[in-house]
Amino acid sequence: MAETLADLAEPGTEPVTEPGTELLAVRTGLIARTTWAVRSWWMCASMWMRSMMAYRASFALTLGASLVTHSLDFVVLVLMFRHTDRLGGWTLPELAFLYATATFSLGIANLLVGSVDGLGQRIVNGTLDTMLIRPAPALAQLCAERFSLRRLGRPVQALGVLVWSLAELDVTWTWDRVLLVPVLLVCGCVIFGAIWIGTATVQFWWGEAKEIQNSVTYGGATLLHYPPTIFAKELVAGVVFGVPLAFVNWLPTLRILGRPDPLGLPTAFQYASPVAAALCVAAAGLAWRAGLRAYRGTGS
Repeated sequence: MAETLADLAEPGTEPVTEPGTELLAVRTGLIARTTWAVRSWWMCASMWMRSMMAYRASFALTLGASLVTHSLDFVVLVLMFRHTDRLGGWTLPELAFLYATATFSLGIANLLVGSVDGLGQRIVNGTLDTMLIRPAPALAQLCAERFSLRRLGRPVQALGVLVWSLAELDVTWTWDRVLLVPVLLVCGCVIFGAIWIGTATVQFWWGEAKEIQNSVTYGGATLLHYPPTIFAKELVAGVVFGVPLAFVNWLPTLRILGRPDPLGLPTAFQYASPVAAALCVAAAGLAWRAGLRAYRGTGS
């Protein structure tokens, strides 16, 4: 039998490890935990999907109603442009692009992790303890709880608006502008998802904090429907350096449309959505871990 490096070490000395072994082990462990979390989420979500699809007519009606309801938000923008040609110097197709990217990102995040806003209720009634003793990540279970495909109404409607806006925009499509569109959509979903989870963890300490979460997520998406030029620079700076909602669509869109930055930030900020998304995920993860450490359970 081949001897290991630890077996060859002299008594009283530290085991010899190859350079990079510990880092590789950490990476392997992180990948394994992430894979298991995603698999757990999928198994829980699949259970709820099977339950919903047992009533296909009800699902079709609720999905159709969701599409119609969410379309009314865009109708408001269209009605505004019956009285003006531009809003803050932006045309209707440009605002439609902002609306579509923000709404799509919010809709996908809501679909995947929106159920996490039920954390406070689970803490109050003591059912969070049930999730903690199951052999699956509690966060994955919480995000997949009562998974509902009818939430697809929001991103599907936004996707239709996005296709129309891209066809109407007067833009010279260079390779970086083309690449920025899918990048901002993916990063926007990640940012909103991380914000959803991060703000939900406030409920570990303050059970009535659900409205704070809604104000940042739904309120933030509504903010991003409109161009940054109609808001005060202090507010724009707040969603760049505070809650990084500007990286969802404002900053990348400035590059795509060739518009000047109202804050005069370096051009690198317009390409920094992946960095902002990674920082949001890290912050949400730390907040969740801190919340779990602070949680003491119901004692039952």
